Amino acid sequence: MEKPTVMDRVRVLFADQLNLARGKYVPHSFAEKGEARFCVGTYAVTYARDIVAAPGACVLEGLPDIEAVFDPKAYRKGWEPNTHIALADIHMHGEPSGLCGRGALKRAIAKWQAKGLNPKIGLEGEAYVFQRDEKGRWVPYDTPGAFVYGTGPFTDPEGLIDEVWATAQSIGINVESFNSEYDNPQFELTLTYDDALKACDDFFLFRQMAREVLYKRGYLLSFMPKPFLDISGSGLHINLSFTDDKGDNVFADGTGKGALSDLAKGCIAGLLHHHEALGAIVAPTVNSYARLKPAGLSGYWANWGHDHRSVAVRISGETGKAARIEHRVGDCAASPYVAVAGVLNAALLGVEGGYDLQPEETGDGLENIDATRHVPDSLADALVALKADTAFTEALGQLLVDNFIAVKEAEIGELDGKNHQGIFDYYAPFI
Repeated sequence: MEKPTVMDRVRVLFADQLNLARGKYVPHSFAEKGEARFCVGTYAVTYARDIVAAPGACVLEGLPDIEAVFDPKAYRKGWEPNTHIALADIHMHGEPSGLCGRGALKRAIAKWQAKGLNPKIGLEGEAYVFQRDEKGRWVPYDTPGAFVYGTGPFTDPEGLIDEVWATAQSIGINVESFNSEYDNPQFELTLTYDDALKACDDFFLFRQMAREVLYKRGYLLSFMPKPFLDISGSGLHINLSFTDDKGDNVFADGTGKGALSDLAKGCIAGLLHHHEALGAIVAPTVNSYARLKPAGLSGYWANWGHDHRSVAVRISGETGKAARIEHRVGDCAASPYVAVAGVLNAALLGVEGGYDLQPEETGDGLENIDATRHVPDSLADALVALKADTAFTEALGQLLVDNFIAVKEAEIGELDGKNHQGIFDYYAPFI
């Protein structure tokens, strides 16, 4: 018997506070109104599906509807047959909701645009591929000939990354580069530089697509920051620059060695001033703090440097049109919308507040470090730092932050006493 053909449909998607791709399938005829309704309790649920009375989630007020609002004229091409993607913003009672991470990013972009500057973002993600062993356990994909900056069949014998790249191209997501990373089977997956919202939309869809494509092949693509203790961590590097009303990169003459502009100085100072609080937003899981360690090339210390991979904020070695600063602290468990909104708000606070920029790191970052401040050593401590940094939380959005903290505190409780394998099992289906 032939399988029935799937009717043309729209997959309405949005990123929640856990960076899960929440959504539903609807027929095109239903999607024409540009709205799909969900329960606000989405923002009250942990990875373990426990319900938390988190601010804004209305758990004790009857769990009313929220609206996922989208433009029916702006569908994205989907990777499933006969399916378009609608990327939605979350509204409640007809107004934009403070819970919406994509909305928080739009507000951050608007603040910079009010200054005549358009944020440009490039996202570099890292991930591991796992396969099932004879007992059904996830074990590293067999790539014995892999090495850092490896390409070709010794790095990816089954052509998995080739399939991800081809699918990305088919749905209009532009890849800048793929290569194997430090450990096998770890890969760096870099998308092209773009306007901030487009860059985050693309990365959100890319991450979901890549995981689904490989899962159908029997593999798990894991963006967990530290899936196993004996392998390297995986990060999310956020590259940032700005264009003016002419489309010119305003960092072009102001990020080279010894030539930092006032704008660049202010951005870096803001990122470092809010380093501890920002850590909770860009590194948002218990597992994140297994990666964030001294001498780990992960952005642990509150420092900066020119073309230095052991600092939190790296000034790229490229100049001119490609000039940028790179925030290296985060990982792909974070919503790209919230992570980039956090980076943009911290940078803006530095510019508007006239924060002083500390001296450049002179140590090697491995055995010698000038910096004395660092990200907290656990998610629990990072949430404390986030609560205390009221300037940053108000800039990002107080309701979003309060909801995030409540859900994450419950997550910490769910993982209390679990060993690293238990932590992997908790996160692996989702990150």
